[in-house]
This record gives sequence, C-alpha cells and structure tokens, in this order.
Amino acid sequence: MVTDWEDLKYHSGFGNHFSSEDPRCPNSLPKDQNSPQICPYGLYAEQLSGTAFTAPRETNQRTWFYRILPAVFHEPFSPVKSDLITNQWDKSEPNPNRTRWNPFDIPSIEDEKKDFIDGLATVCGAGDPCSRHGAAISIYACNSSMNDRAFCNADGDFLIVPQHGALRITTEFGRMLVKPEEICVIQQGIRFSVDVDQPSRGYVLEVFDNHFRLPDLGPIGANGLANPRDFETPTAWYEDRECEFIVVQKYQGSLFQSKLNHSCYDVVAWHGNYAPYKYDLRKFVVVNSVSIDHMDPSIFTVLTCPSLKHGTAIADFVIFPPRWSVQEHTFRPPYYHRNCMTEFMGLITGKYEAKEGFQAGGATLHSCMTPHGPDSACYESAIKDECKPMRIAEGSLAFMFETSLSLALTHWSMKSCHRVDHDYFKCWSSLRKHFTGPK
Repeated sequence: MVTDWEDLKYHSGFGNHFSSEDPRCPNSLPKDQNSPQICPYGLYAEQLSGTAFTAPRETNQRTWFYRILPAVFHEPFSPVKSDLITNQWDKSEPNPNRTRWNPFDIPSIEDEKKDFIDGLATVCGAGDPCSRHGAAISIYACNSSMNDRAFCNADGDFLIVPQHGALRITTEFGRMLVKPEEICVIQQGIRFSVDVDQPSRGYVLEVFDNHFRLPDLGPIGANGLANPRDFETPTAWYEDRECEFIVVQKYQGSLFQSKLNHSCYDVVAWHGNYAPYKYDLRKFVVVNSVSIDHMDPSIFTVLTCPSLKHGTAIADFVIFPPRWSVQEHTFRPPYYHRNCMTEFMGLITGKYEAKEGFQAGGATLHSCMTPHGPDSACYESAIKDECKPMRIAEGSLAFMFETSLSLALTHWSMKSCHRVDHDYFKCWSSLRKHFTGPK
C-alpha cells in the first residue's frame, strides 16, 4: 500500500478505456460482463454515466465501479449556506472594464481553518447549470485538509490549476498528487477530497455543457501541443473505513450535504473511460511562427470544451510557457486586440511578458470587445528590440481561460475580496502617438 504520494502510479493516456484493480484485491474486476449476479469479493456494481446512454460511441463516456457499498447508501441532502459560490449572475451590474486582481489572499490557519470547499469563491461566470449551458471561474484559497468530507459537482466539470501549494486529491478512482505547473480535471459527478500540507491557492474553471477534450491539430499534423500519452489517470485505491463522513454536493449552483457512516472511497476496482486525470504543463509541445508575425494564442490550447457552434469553445484552457521567439521584423509581444471572446488570465509563477504589475496568484479579466494589449513600456521596448532568436517567458507560466460567453462579475470578486487593482487602466495611459503622416 503506497504511503508516499510521490510514488503513486497512474494510467497513461487521454480518453482511454482503463481497467484498474487495487492490488490488495486481485481479480476484483468481473470477467466478461459488467454486472454479474454476484460480484467478486461481494462488491456492488455501479455505473457512473458522463454522457447520455445514446451519445455516439466516439463521445460516449461511462465507468463501472465495483465498490464495498453503493453510492445510494446515504442520508437525505440538506442545504449548506455558502455566500461565495454563486451562479446568480443577474444580481451583478454589468461591468465591461478591464479588471486586474492583486494576488488573492490565502487565509491564515491561526485566523480560521478553511478547506478546499470553504475556500472556493466564484469570480465570474455566465449561463445556467439547470439548462446545462455556461461556465464559471473561481478561486480557491485554503489552509487545511478535507477530513472525512468529500465534494461532488453535479453541475459540471472542474479544471483545477494549483498556483501555490500541492494538492493531494483522493477520488473514487484513486489518488493524484497535483503540484503547481500541473493541472487536473475532475468531471461532473465524481466525488473527491483535497488534502494540503500548507496554505494553498489556485484557480478553477467550471463548464456546464460538455467535457474537456484535446483540441484538433488540423494542419499541425498528428503531433504537438498536449500529447495524449502525457495525461495521467489514478489507479484504483480503496479504504474500508467506518466513520462519520459528509458528501457536499454542488447542485444547480447551491451546496447540499449528506451524511454517510463510512468513507465514500470504497471503490476496489473500476473500468471505463470516464475518469479524472492530471497533466504536467511543462510537457506541452509549443508550436509557433518561425518566419513573421505573432500567432494567435489558440496555438497554445491545452484543452477545450466545445460549444454547439463549430470552432467556438464554451471554454479553452491556454498556457504561455517558456519558449523560443524567432520571428523576423515582427512586433513580438501579444498584439492589441478586441475579441468576441472573453479572456481571463492567471499567473502561476514568474513574470508575464506583456504587462508590468501582473503578479502570481492574481488575475485579469478582459471582457468581450473590451480593448486590451501590451502596456506602454512593453510596446516602446518591443519596437526597438533587435529581432534575434531569444527565449521568452523563462521561469514564468501564465494561462488563460478563454470563453465565448460574456462573463458577469460577482460581488465578492469586485468588492468583498478587496483585491481589485483600481489603477490597472493606467498601464496604458502613457501610450503616445508615433504617427508620421500629415495632420
């Protein structure tokens, strides 16, 4: 039995059908069928469906669990008050302004103990989990582990981006160690707990519509960007432990809890293609222009959640890792831009290449059709730089959640978190004319 999280083993590959058994119970997966009359070791068979039964085979996702007790064995749900998690976007005044947040506060354990659920706060979002359309962006800031408590999101999938502090995540499928510069995806309906060794902070992208998938590569070819082999899924692990255990479920934007008399992590074996996974962002294969011009940031897409409109995402997860810049006679920083999409950026580590004052653990939001781009210092430097091959973003890792939705900001993000940089607009205030034509 593994006691060191650094030694955890994983299944390799994106979207694969995996078969997994805890080695303490060999041959615990039924042979040749999913739901035998009596399962090995007296286990219960339970299916978790991530798509409709009749979804096309190439997109159909489900997993069979073989567990000590079925998930149905719990007390009725009761509401849990939460002032920080919301999807009531109509209570927010529209705000098209460019917004920057200084690093979000991490609570001190001396002041108040907060686990992952307690420290989850919605920054912005759009849509409605009842109609299964939309997205939300949240921050988590916690200092304690989820002891005998699990979280389950019935509204959609979580893409979690740790920024400070590693996360030890236990799921019904097994365990994952997720460090800064790694990400994980925990899909709709999967129960999980987060343990921490230190005060921790990060970002969460939630999608209500579909599941994340790898972007199409098109003319890039068969290789590049995030390689499927580098995604890792937990291997089966269980505990047969009787205790007072609570499952907190997010449902229609609100929290509810139910009591169990045992740990919900009692899955001895499982098989299927609907499972959580992690990915090391340092393995991303960067492609870029090797002649002229700054390419669109879509070339840095790690994962996408497609909408019904072809080529348009409910949300893309994009990163800006260390890379070579070799374009000739080109303005190399990001171009000035007005976008039909909305761009939320975070900084995991280091310094962002196009903006002074953007700090790790903070964020920016550039809403639909609101102008944005390099600050004046970046522009003045870039038009004078010698266009020779150079490494950029060295020691830095920024990311972007880009969405086709127009995101509404919450009261917490604009008021009560007290992290808004009200002088953000001033980074463009010293831009000057370079026009040489007639007046």
